[in-house]
Amino acid sequence: MPPQSPRPTSPPPVPPPRNPIGGHVPVAGGLAAVGVRYARTIGAEALQVFVANPRGWATPPGSPAQDAAFRAACATEALPAYVHAPYLINLGSHSTETAERSVVSLRHSLHRARAIGALGVVVHTGSATGSRPRQVALDQAGRLLRPLLAELDALAEDGSAVPRLLLEPTAGQGFSLCSRVADLGPYLAAVDHHPRVGVCLDTCHVFAAGHDLSVPGGATALLDELTRVAGPGRLGLVHANDSKAGVGSRLDRHQNVGAGAIGEAAFAELLRHPATAGVPLVIETPGGTEGHAGDIARLKALRC
Repeated sequence: MPPQSPRPTSPPPVPPPRNPIGGHVPVAGGLAAVGVRYARTIGAEALQVFVANPRGWATPPGSPAQDAAFRAACATEALPAYVHAPYLINLGSHSTETAERSVVSLRHSLHRARAIGALGVVVHTGSATGSRPRQVALDQAGRLLRPLLAELDALAEDGSAVPRLLLEPTAGQGFSLCSRVADLGPYLAAVDHHPRVGVCLDTCHVFAAGHDLSVPGGATALLDELTRVAGPGRLGLVHANDSKAGVGSRLDRHQNVGAGAIGEAAFAELLRHPATAGVPLVIETPGGTEGHAGDIARLKALRC
């Protein structure tokens, strides 16, 4: 009997990149039809979306058909997805109305994130308004967040996936509750270091708050401090934005990667740090499609 030819074998699966690199994408007109298509256009390996008007309090219900299409497209194309909660949310506000609306808005983002299969919800850490002591506002933020985290725990009891809540320190403007990495310690303590709480690190924000990423070793020092303060595994997402303003400016002015005061070298350093292993980078930079595609290509090159 003649020898049989070996059966063809499938090529081994391509491992995911160490850091999926993507962008915040528009979704007006459809999460999948517009958002995922835009992600393809700019070469994104991850994406972030709004599920409500970022500058309003409306809580739209969404479309089950669009949600299913988005989940399917992200699964097919191996795109990790994230939701950014509206900017108006301030859990430290002295205004009872604002605090209550903030809870409703954040709950909406968490539930919509679960419906579309997003891995996390990014929320700004807020500020102490009304001339109140910072600790009073921080205690209030913790008191309002803990029931939302308990709701996530209850939803996960049947084994279903629920998103993480990712705290994003701000640029230090006003009476910020959390802008420098050290501020994350008290904030995490306010939510009892809940395991579903992570961190979204915005490079422009932390630079504006005073962490000098532009110097050699600056990004390493930042991430070393983050690991000490928040603990390993807390970093869930990076907003990879350069800065139009200088270090310590407290100005949230995003710039294209390598074209601002931070510079390309900081992003290369960040991509090599153990704390960012497996963590997606998402750009929120100016320039439209061409600028976004260029920033993503630049970060991919630095990743290599």
